[in-house]
Amino acid sequence: MFSRRYLAMWSALLLLAACAALAAAGHIAWPWIIVPVLLVALGIYDLTQERHAILRNYPLWGHLRFLFEFIRPEIRQYFVEDDTEERPFSRAQRSIVYQRAKNEVDSRPYGTEVDVKATGHEWISHSLVPTKLDGHDFRIVVGADRAQPYSMSIFNISAMSFGSLSANAIRALNLGAKKGNFAHDTGEGSMSKYHREHGGDIIWEIASGYFGCRNDDGTFNAERFAKQAREPQVKMIEVKLSQGAKPGHGGVLPAAKITPEIAETRGVPMGRDCISPATHSEFSTPRGLLEFVGRLRDLSGGKPTGFKLCIGHPWEFFGIAKAMLETGILPDFIVVDGAEGGTGAAPLEFTDHIGVPLQEGLLLVHNTLVGIGLRDRIRIGASGKMITAFDIAKTLAIGADWVNAARGFMFAVGCIQAQTCHTGRCPTGVATQDPVRQRALIVTDKSDRVFNFHHNTLHALQEIVQAAGLRHPSDLRAHHIVRRVSSYEVRLMSDLLKYLEPNDLINGNYRYTLYEKWWPIARSDSFSPNLEAALA
Repeated sequence: MFSRRYLAMWSALLLLAACAALAAAGHIAWPWIIVPVLLVALGIYDLTQERHAILRNYPLWGHLRFLFEFIRPEIRQYFVEDDTEERPFSRAQRSIVYQRAKNEVDSRPYGTEVDVKATGHEWISHSLVPTKLDGHDFRIVVGADRAQPYSMSIFNISAMSFGSLSANAIRALNLGAKKGNFAHDTGEGSMSKYHREHGGDIIWEIASGYFGCRNDDGTFNAERFAKQAREPQVKMIEVKLSQGAKPGHGGVLPAAKITPEIAETRGVPMGRDCISPATHSEFSTPRGLLEFVGRLRDLSGGKPTGFKLCIGHPWEFFGIAKAMLETGILPDFIVVDGAEGGTGAAPLEFTDHIGVPLQEGLLLVHNTLVGIGLRDRIRIGASGKMITAFDIAKTLAIGADWVNAARGFMFAVGCIQAQTCHTGRCPTGVATQDPVRQRALIVTDKSDRVFNFHHNTLHALQEIVQAAGLRHPSDLRAHHIVRRVSSYEVRLMSDLLKYLEPNDLINGNYRYTLYEKWWPIARSDSFSPNLEAALA
């Protein structure tokens, strides 16, 4: 009992005895004895409790360990890590968002802090004859041959649901999108009254729970869908197959977290868990998916309709491509979500080890559409850690037509990367349903920051495009990106990535092992591979 690990306990006992003696002698008032009494009581509790071995062995002292563990992320963030080291987003990345969102100077003095000799460093080749563009409102048309095509910005707000984000965060994002004339994806939680409040352009995401357009048993309700999809504010319809944060994993919003507003928005009952199944009930094959896409397009009045996915088994996407060829039903767009994660909380194994990262997933989708001769008829969006104009430029160069950002816009509305999104205790009112916490987020101020971040990032992209001697971001190609592969060698991205030529897959020119192995066994009538073809 006289080991050093009990020193704090013995000190508390001695302090208690001393205070009691001084109080009895009239030298101090009796209330002064309260603190040592509480310390001794805590020490006795530590010695007798059975949950924490550290506290049983180190009464009182052990609490310091839990305190430092609790504040460890803040200590690292504010005092230990340098500007380019922190994950998932470095201080430098967050700072550029904050500065652009506040319209502050975002220039850097005295040269780069990035190690340009490090393997993996990338840059864009510039031209000796830069161009001069009139502006940076870069747009593309999605669904050009549909009844209601959409001219959209090449930089938009990615899927984040009301319920994951607070009402004020949704308000600020949508008002910012309205001011900047860009799109706001609802996420799978459907359109809330907060999405509608300011009238910003909406991409309505329809996931496996069919929130906002479901029957009581969770199946799809066409009438409810059509009623909302035909609202002028809704510009595109997106069927979510999977998301980068946790591909192949369903979700549950516990009954305790369902507020009356969430229940109304999603069309779910109070008092019961809200289930997001891992798969859709409306289809189970590639053909079924495309038929569902076509059905939603008709129900919406001819608005551009497509689907979003994080790439997994390659033969499954190849099966969708074969179904396009066989049915003639084409999505107007495909959004590729990278496995780099997102705003949604997920099991560690899914966050770290499930799903294809954006670069590889985007390349597979782009190549497949090129290989079947449909790339010019289907637009590709991409989402996954988009913060800077270089992130956008590189993604467009690989094969995307536009990009979406989630966490970047969260930073713009005040997120500090506290990583407490799943607890409901967000310190800035962004990812919480606590009405007191979200009062801290002032919609008018943060909507300006959303607009500014979008505006200033696209202005930076304009300067990159001009420096490269191009006329539009859509002119960017993989050969404009240079990557260091060792301390003494650099390669063009076009030499590192493997691209197909038009109609290669149709003509049987597979070129690379990935397509040679998996394209022949993909099926339009099933997401499972044709094992007989594989064994042949």
